[in-house]
Amino acid sequence: MWDPNKYLDFADHRSRPFFDLISRVRADEPRRVADLGCGPGNLTETLAARWPGAVVEAMDSSPEMVDAARERGIAASVGDVREWAPAPDTDVVVSNAVFQWVPGHDELLTRWAKQLPAGAWLAFQVPGNFDAPSHVRLRELVREPRWQERLASVVLREDDAVLGPAGYAGLLADAGCEVDAWETTYLQRLTGEDPVLEWVTGTALRPIRSALDGADWSQFRAELAPRLRTEYPMRTDGTTWFPFRRVFVVARV
Repeated sequence: MWDPNKYLDFADHRSRPFFDLISRVRADEPRRVADLGCGPGNLTETLAARWPGAVVEAMDSSPEMVDAARERGIAASVGDVREWAPAPDTDVVVSNAVFQWVPGHDELLTRWAKQLPAGAWLAFQVPGNFDAPSHVRLRELVREPRWQERLASVVLREDDAVLGPAGYAGLLADAGCEVDAWETTYLQRLTGEDPVLEWVTGTALRPIRSALDGADWSQFRAELAPRLRTEYPMRTDGTTWFPFRRVFVVARV
């Protein structure tokens, strides 16, 4: 289950990659803009403001996120990106931090590139930090004997969950697209107690939260917290540096 409020705890840091991505999409007057994985709709609103003449199609797999988007006035729907297909007038497709959850998304991208009308834009970004200490320490804890059985059904993202810029560029170039692909490591300055733990609670820890009851969930967080503090120590000014690599792709059909 996704928690829109927890996800928005770091709204500024989570939003910046979206705007860096969209700034490279040079569509003038798109007929339809699809936001796949719209989340709570705060960023979908900016797409509607940028292209006021477009039909904005918003979708997310989380009913909680869709409810939050609808509260903002976004006509969002619950859906699975693996089953989505572009309408004939879809000129822009945006997906922000979604494909890391979708095994085999390279096949989706190739299919959409063939289905989209000529001149359409496909823009997405994914986290590229699955080999970072935040994720390595998390996977190590899950595999320890006291947690392994209780979390046997949990699927965590490994460091092969996404491709690098060159991988996506080659994939979409072979599909006939013009491709702009790059990566950026954001050095995020977080505040508060255990800020990295709170960050991953809104994303990477979500499958674990769903698998554990209240007491076990609290215990798991308590065991993970000191490991993350060691990897990401708090500075004397009370802030914590959290490097975060992301991979960006903007392709034109």
